[in-house]
Amino acid sequence: MKYLNPVISGFHPDPSICRVGKDYYLVTSSFEYFPGIPIFHSTNLVNWEQIGHVLTRESQLPLTRIHKMGPSQGIFAPTIRYQDGRFYVITTNISTSKNFYVFAEHPEGPWSEPIFIEGWGGIDPSLFFDEDGRVFITGTSDFRVGEPIGIYQAELDIESGKLLTERRLIWKGTGGSSPEGPHLYKMNRWYYLLIAEGGTEYGHMVTIARSRSPYGPFEGNPNNPILSNRSTDKPIQAIGHADLVQAVDGSWWSVFLGIRPVGYPKRHHLGRETNLVSVYWTEGGWPIMGEDGQADVENDAKSLPLGLSKPWQEKEDFDTTSLPLEWNFYRNPTPTSWSLTERSGWLTIRGQSCTLNDTDSPAFVGRRQQHLNCEISTLMEFSPIVEGEEAGLTVFMNENFHYEIAKTLKKGKSLIQFRRRIGSMWKVEAEVEYDSPRVILGIKADDFSFTFSFISSNGEKVILGKGESSMLSTEVAGGFTGLFFGMYATGNGKESTVPAHFDYFSYRPDKGFKT
Repeated sequence: MKYLNPVISGFHPDPSICRVGKDYYLVTSSFEYFPGIPIFHSTNLVNWEQIGHVLTRESQLPLTRIHKMGPSQGIFAPTIRYQDGRFYVITTNISTSKNFYVFAEHPEGPWSEPIFIEGWGGIDPSLFFDEDGRVFITGTSDFRVGEPIGIYQAELDIESGKLLTERRLIWKGTGGSSPEGPHLYKMNRWYYLLIAEGGTEYGHMVTIARSRSPYGPFEGNPNNPILSNRSTDKPIQAIGHADLVQAVDGSWWSVFLGIRPVGYPKRHHLGRETNLVSVYWTEGGWPIMGEDGQADVENDAKSLPLGLSKPWQEKEDFDTTSLPLEWNFYRNPTPTSWSLTERSGWLTIRGQSCTLNDTDSPAFVGRRQQHLNCEISTLMEFSPIVEGEEAGLTVFMNENFHYEIAKTLKKGKSLIQFRRRIGSMWKVEAEVEYDSPRVILGIKADDFSFTFSFISSNGEKVILGKGESSMLSTEVAGGFTGLFFGMYATGNGKESTVPAHFDYFSYRPDKGFKT
């Protein structure tokens, strides 16, 4: 049987994985989105279901109140491990320059308050529990103090978070830029150090070294890199930042990030996604990933017990008192900016003074774009009464790059607008008068564009315009995240006097096209 990559689509980078019995658990980076660190469960490594978030409280993940934090800050590259009845997740909040870990008895949570590791700089921390009881923390060099570039390691007291030894440089990698994302394993008396090199762009790669001691010296695999699609035309590119797991049947697999660029020059806007390849070991004790060190979209599932994935839920009716797990806020939300109980069966969003253009936490509720070809829509009820009040739908990369279709009040007239923000350029591309309180807003996505429309009170579909997906791509906008579809409201400098109500959110993948 075959399976398709990505196994978790949309912005889900830097995957880390562990197995407990017959169950697999996986976490990914979340950067400035809240709650932080989505956690997934699977029984076959292919079909994944989100079961929670690791960081659900502002005390665990302060993103807004510390300082005005720009895009692609927040949580970098978590690692998940299981030991003696506890799950551990270790990560970096880059906005505070602190490394910390949390723990839980159950992967769904609740997770502990952070245990900060004083004296441990850099990013991408990982944990390794050795057979003799020692615990090692592994991570990157600390650019703030000018450490030589490479991978560093120390022993850690897992109860207190205190370092038991000094940081030690254990491997510089193979010469690629940005050695990062380290994970340490032990097999057959060898300590294996798996890292990413080349930067998380088109030269990305996975390399590995080994030693008889966790302190080294580490000897690089003569066949490095063991996974990379650089300088190929394969659909998945920029692959790297891998983690290893041994399946229930003894086979080995690796999860890793990759992108799916479109067009020429290549552009990608969904973000870095989670992929899976098989791993086999040579007689010399070195791993080989994928098909001779490369990754494909279609793959042999080998002995994995594939089953049917859960049907895609196309419509969210907001008929519960909590948001489903796929929904996120941009940084820490203002508690009064949203509600599922103010109006039963509707999501209420109350505009704050900040806007989608601000380095702040706007009144925004969104979910990842996970398919290149899809269509979203929402029924919104909103009657602005003060100049500048607005609410609508956005395609959002960050505060400097986003498109909107929104209802607003301008010079006493109620309007539907289509607007684009591309860097320093901001323009209303189209606007039409619209007085009815209710309107259905829609966005249709394909590989190269987004089409913005609304359905008027008499049932007529009105197309306002298009925006290129390339202008919201990572290659243009920068950063490490991916696109979100979101509902939002703002008072444009002051709190809105009236809220916006959203009856449903429909997300329909186009089954006639690739995901």
